[in-house]
Amino acid sequence: MRDQLPLLRKCVAEAPAEALNWRPGGADTNSIAVLATHTMHSTRSWVSVALGAPLPERDRDSEFRVTVDATPELLALVDAFTADIVRLLDGADGAIDWAAMRRRSGAPNEVPAGRALLHTIEHVSAHVAHMELTRQMWDARER
Repeated sequence: MRDQLPLLRKCVAEAPAEALNWRPGGADTNSIAVLATHTMHSTRSWVSVALGAPLPERDRDSEFRVTVDATPELLALVDAFTADIVRLLDGADGAIDWAAMRRRSGAPNEVPAGRALLHTIEHVSAHVAHMELTRQMWDARER
């Protein structure tokens, strides 16, 4: 997490503002703003599952409709969620039973806490890669 979240922030910070809402394949694809927003909400939720913390309020569908007006707006969201995630992880203080079974809101099955955390890391990593590819496609489109 401590490696991936700064990479996500860098993707947002270095993208031209006009690239943040660009969907490379049209309406069926995700913009950098969508990917960043969804990733932060999902990460916060899965970290809560892993740590047995209360689940945050979440409207997953709205994460895929988000648009932003400027880079600082999206960076504020990323920074706020990152601070909250780090606070949760730091508060765990190494006392987590990673084999404990946890349930996501509305999910039919429980998952081990360790699996929830591993899923979170995989999910963040994948979406950071998607954001990087979207940025590369944006840059190539201008040539």
